Amino acid sequence: MSRRTRIVLALIAVYAIGMAALLYQLLADLDPRYRESAEEGLIETAQLMATVIEQDVEYGALPADRIGGIFRDLYARRFSAQIYNLHKTRVELRAYVTNRHGQVVYDSTGRDLGKDYSGWRDVRNTLRGEYGARTTRDVAADQQSSVMYVGAPIRWNGEIVGVVTLGKPVQSFGQFVSAARGNIISVGVVSALSALALALMLSFWLIRPLGITSDLLASLRTAWWHDDQGRRRFSPRRAWRALRAQARAAGQEVRDAIAGRNYVQDYVQQLTHELKSPISAVRGAAELMQEAGMPPEQQHKFAANIARESHRMQEVVDRMMELTALESRRMLQNQQRVELAPMLQELAAGARARAPRLQIDLRIEEELAVEGDAFLLRRAVGNLLDNAVEFSTPAGGAGADIVLTLARDGRMACITVRDRGPGVPPYAQDKVFDKFFSLARPGSSKRSTGLGLAFVKEIATLHQGGVSLRNAEGRREPGDDSARGAIARLCLPAVKS
Repeated sequence: MSRRTRIVLALIAVYAIGMAALLYQLLADLDPRYRESAEEGLIETAQLMATVIEQDVEYGALPADRIGGIFRDLYARRFSAQIYNLHKTRVELRAYVTNRHGQVVYDSTGRDLGKDYSGWRDVRNTLRGEYGARTTRDVAADQQSSVMYVGAPIRWNGEIVGVVTLGKPVQSFGQFVSAARGNIISVGVVSALSALALALMLSFWLIRPLGITSDLLASLRTAWWHDDQGRRRFSPRRAWRALRAQARAAGQEVRDAIAGRNYVQDYVQQLTHELKSPISAVRGAAELMQEAGMPPEQQHKFAANIARESHRMQEVVDRMMELTALESRRMLQNQQRVELAPMLQELAAGARARAPRLQIDLRIEEELAVEGDAFLLRRAVGNLLDNAVEFSTPAGGAGADIVLTLARDGRMACITVRDRGPGVPPYAQDKVFDKFFSLARPGSSKRSTGLGLAFVKEIATLHQGGVSLRNAEGRREPGDDSARGAIARLCLPAVKS
């Protein structure tokens, strides 16, 4: 994973963690706020009820019949109230009254009449002249059966002679909590995604204000094609592939914008490192040639060295410019159908002409075609074939030195180049596609620019494919070198015949 990708993913992760922490705090604070609101309403209602009861207290005796009549009439009332999404038709409030000893003299549910409630906090604290409240489950194992109770003192001649406690099932306002929680989650997720989308759009706008629309239209134009009768037709598959390529290119551009400085620094460091050696060689040769009395043959040798190193520097610069231009392409503009078999036949013939000492076999298992840039595809396969030629040694009639194969793998058209060279050392297997990484050729200490495989990787990515390079595997028999060498594999989405 590149540094740019890690930076982008880290920023997205920080944003996601921050939004998740904010949503978690809001959701955790939601239920207590609703409980506080419901408890505040219960306090006022309990105080009002206590005031009504105190009107009928005589010599400290509590009017249980009067209280029972009030609640009987209250439960009998029917009404219709639409509270947003809740339709309420009856009263869910419950109540009980205890005397000065904490004994229940009235219970609206009729379950606990005569019981001793002096141990409950709402009764005990209220009889002491303190605030008393509690939340208790009707069914111990059922959290949804919780009821919130609030007590209020009943006074006669300034003395507390009883307690009236009002209860409200938590489930009655819990549905509001659930609805609010769902709304907060929905709004939070939509807001987070909208903010992220806005940030991406803003990044696109800052990077290339007009590029997005033109690229999108260009990608959709590739979905139209002409059949054998010349009729214009639309291919949903081509449109989907073009949009995927555009999305991937846009994401790459955002990553480049975020980490552009590091990206440029990496390029400069790599290029400087690669040019340092030939520059030193040229400088040393030039200094030696300035010495008086140098024999002509030595001058010729150093001049040839200067020319060779200059050519190497020019090659590095040219390949680097090609690779940079390729990386800057967000998508393929002019795609066409490319028949792979004829292209491979031409490349194999060219390789045989350049390396007559090697036996190069071409195996076409199936006639396949892809959509893309024919020039770039030819360059990619040509680079793989050139690598195989440079690393191969003649087998002396024991089989093909290089095997170029075209075969289908699912929906992919795969081009395989196998050589019988020394293979890839273990330390280099994860670096072969890095820029400027190169291995010494067999029989010499020469190295390439190290940009060929990086070039192939960029071409494969542009064509929504992939490339790999691994050592050949297999059991060696005496005198059999078929298990030696490396296998390069370029896979691209195949199109229907």
